[in-house]
Amino acid sequence: MPEQYAQHAVRRTEVTGADGLRLAAWEYGRGSGREGGAGSAGDAGGAGAPGAAEPGVLLLHGLMGRASHWAGTARWLAERHRVVAFDQRGHGESERPADGLLTREAYVADAEAVIEALDLAPVTLIGHAMGALTAWQLAARRPDLVRALVVFDMRASALGAASQREWEDWFSSWPLPFPSLGAARRWFAEEDAWLQGVQVPARGDFHADMLRRADDGWRPVFSRHQMLRTREAWVLDAHWEELAQVRCPTLVVRGIDGELGRAEAMEMVRVLPHGAYAEIPDAGHLVHYADPAAWRAATEPFLDGVLTG
Repeated sequence: MPEQYAQHAVRRTEVTGADGLRLAAWEYGRGSGREGGAGSAGDAGGAGAPGAAEPGVLLLHGLMGRASHWAGTARWLAERHRVVAFDQRGHGESERPADGLLTREAYVADAEAVIEALDLAPVTLIGHAMGALTAWQLAARRPDLVRALVVFDMRASALGAASQREWEDWFSSWPLPFPSLGAARRWFAEEDAWLQGVQVPARGDFHADMLRRADDGWRPVFSRHQMLRTREAWVLDAHWEELAQVRCPTLVVRGIDGELGRAEAMEMVRVLPHGAYAEIPDAGHLVHYADPAAWRAATEPFLDGVLTG
């Protein structure tokens, strides 16, 4: 169990996703950050025995991420709401599809299965990067399940084949296996050529959380080949049409130093029937993980409105 879960008394459960894949999920019920104990696999319901009237929130991580990256967000949301985060297929403690089924349809169907299995609807979806795309595709497909949406640092435009080639080269540059977690943190925070000499300590912690000990050192919990296939499923296409089909209130959030430019973010807000915008100064792609206070300040007013209004 990742340290974030053990510290904050969440309850683990499992959900059957699309094509029968096992998905690992964690639930933060009301008060779970203050009392109660962590449950074991197969436990149903959340810590604090939340009632059906509690607004449900589902947190969707990005490519290569895992549910525990949302721990800071889940803690403050759980003070008043029922919060669930899960490892998406091929990530974290969820199963990898043996046949490589990493389509957009499968990711969306998995999120739909979690919502229905845990009785979260109407749910507020909060998604980071790839998780944000999954969120708005689900909201467009199943508006009956979704109360509101937060989209963080995900572009609706196509990134193109050149972007995919850059990621292939980046994955190939990883000096695997890492001899220790400390070495992994240093590489992702300081030595990775993508950083161009800038040091980003939170990036080291973020990526180190996605490694596990193997016989020869520390390796990612995911398949890099499957991650490239996952990414390929969205980078070559634009997703404006699906965004325009979202009917619920939606907050588009960007960090000034993130991957979503201001012009495109504002166009996404314009395309959305009920779009709103928030911008976080001095923040990048991982602000929800690196600076939970800034992330909370940017998103909480919107969430208070949709979850209590």
